[in-house]
Amino acid sequence: MSNDVLIPLLAIVTIVLVAGFAIWQRGRVAQSKNDPRRSAFTQAHGDAPRPNRPGTEH
Repeated sequence: MSNDVLIPLLAIVTIVLVAGFAIWQRGRVAQSKNDPRRSAFTQAHGDAPRPNRPGTEH
């Protein structure tokens, strides 16, 4: 095989492997949290916004 085939093939395989690894890790995190629909960000920041601190109104 020439470099004209190997380089694009390696790039595609690398992208597929990285995406597969990310999906697998996301599944592990969701399973450990027992809530696959929400991430830690939305759990910690999903409430109503807190009021401004005094003196910061514009």
